[in-house]
Amino acid sequence: MLAVERPAAIFTTGGYVAVPVLMAAAPLGIPVILWEGNVVPGRAVRATARLADVLAVSFAATCAALGPAAPGRPCYVTGTPIRDTRTVDRQGARLRMGIEPDLPVLLIFGGSQAVRRFNAAAAEALPRLVERVAVIHVTGDDGYAAALAARDALPEDRRARYLPHAFLREDMLSALAVADLVVGRAGSSTLAEVTALRLPMVVVPYPHAAGHQLANARQLIDAGAARLVDDADFDAEALLEAAAILEEPTVLGAMAAAAGRLGRPAAAEAVADLVLAAAAREPLPDQQVVDRRSRGLRA
Repeated sequence: MLAVERPAAIFTTGGYVAVPVLMAAAPLGIPVILWEGNVVPGRAVRATARLADVLAVSFAATCAALGPAAPGRPCYVTGTPIRDTRTVDRQGARLRMGIEPDLPVLLIFGGSQAVRRFNAAAAEALPRLVERVAVIHVTGDDGYAAALAARDALPEDRRARYLPHAFLREDMLSALAVADLVVGRAGSSTLAEVTALRLPMVVVPYPHAAGHQLANARQLIDAGAARLVDDADFDAEALLEAAAILEEPTVLGAMAAAAGRLGRPAAAEAVADLVLAAAAREPLPDQQVVDRRSRGLRA
């Protein structure tokens, strides 16, 4: 099929399923761009990296990790491609979501993996949380009915401060826009959106999947943009302790500034530039140019 279609370039996120296509691309001279979002690439990604001509990654440490598998390949730190966060209207989003003016907002978002622990912690901590903050809580399908019941059990003047959602999908960007602090997992896309929006985070890495999320989280923790809570230690008290950061403006501001330094809101454009350059057989840009592009700055 490649011999017939002759694509100008191939973009891949790696994995064993990509191997036959990438092997077929080599003799046809079709350039391959591989993108990896985790700090520690999995075995499948390392296996396919040697078949790529250009590497794009979310974290600088990943270039070193892929070096032995793909010696001599140019490796660019682009960040993780995400939805556009640069036109977010924070005040408009607060109005749409019905959040009281000037009330701090805590977003609890466990992602798609093991949200039961998040839901249990939120349920127990909820009466104390809504005394001080508004809570947006993504529960998943299984936890949504219980969250609605928990909201109904709150004092009437506090119910509007708890906003449970089974999923947010199109409204996720609005939820991130209004948040002052995020409690969540450490998937590549979550961390990319949090840092693009300069959001402090309390991160609870998913404990399985070969520890990828812990390695991702360390990038934010070491930079001062996040605090770590182990999955086994995450309960109502840990959640309340996390929410207490909202009462420390100096700490919150420092974490937000650190997140902003990590943010790459235009990562998708930086990756696209690499793909287009490879497809046109043009010289690849310098890392400094890619770095500025991914941060939304003029090259």
